[in-house]
Amino acid sequence: MSDFDRYANSRLGAGTARSGAGAVDQGLRAYMIGVYNYMTLGLGVTGLVAYGAFALGTVQTGTGRLALTDFGHAIYVSPLRWLIVLAPLAVVFYISARINSMSVASARNAFLVFAALIGLSMSALLVVYTGASIGRAFFATAAAFASLSFYGYTTQRSLSAMGSFMMMGVIGLIIASLLNLFLQSTGLQWALSVLCVIVFAGLTAWDTQSIKQMYYGGDSYEMTHKKSIHGALRLYLDFINMFQAILMLTGSSRNN
Repeated sequence: MSDFDRYANSRLGAGTARSGAGAVDQGLRAYMIGVYNYMTLGLGVTGLVAYGAFALGTVQTGTGRLALTDFGHAIYVSPLRWLIVLAPLAVVFYISARINSMSVASARNAFLVFAALIGLSMSALLVVYTGASIGRAFFATAAAFASLSFYGYTTQRSLSAMGSFMMMGVIGLIIASLLNLFLQSTGLQWALSVLCVIVFAGLTAWDTQSIKQMYYGGDSYEMTHKKSIHGALRLYLDFINMFQAILMLTGSSRNN
């Protein structure tokens, strides 16, 4: 994250748009690199925790199938799993509500705790899907995310209307997903996964544009640094949700 430290020298967050064709705003560039660095760090923490929990929670039997250890039963089967699923939601609400009053270190640590909790929750995917299908879904998500984020960063068109529409789609997804907990419809789950890919693809472009525009807020160095962490959280959520939806659509089950 060394590029991020150039804030102090480039007057990051000064809020001045450069004039002249082809001018490069080094402060904005450093700010966005910081956002992507934090997001990448979060994904790395999530991946490491997910693999560690999977390794501790499962053991391979003589037939090649996976069996759960005591730790695996605790995090995948026991009521503790609901705490693991819901804890990240509490942390993300905490970060969003307190980001302005938190120190940079506290915001960074809260984000990393959130990423670790997501990793613990997502370790269940390693139990359900093959490693090859998870790898394919990850690289497909990475390619789509990079393209969409690049579009959001470079386009001159305002994406605010699309962003508002996609946020309505998120609310619809949540309601329909809660309903499907009772219906257990595979057809509805497939449709929700398709809709999830579309919604979070749109949000990736919109969030990138919105995060870029936040740089021009004329904030202090510390506030701009915290904005980069919050921006990384937004893009991290877009990536994770899109990845899970793509995996559900294309993933191969270990039991097949």
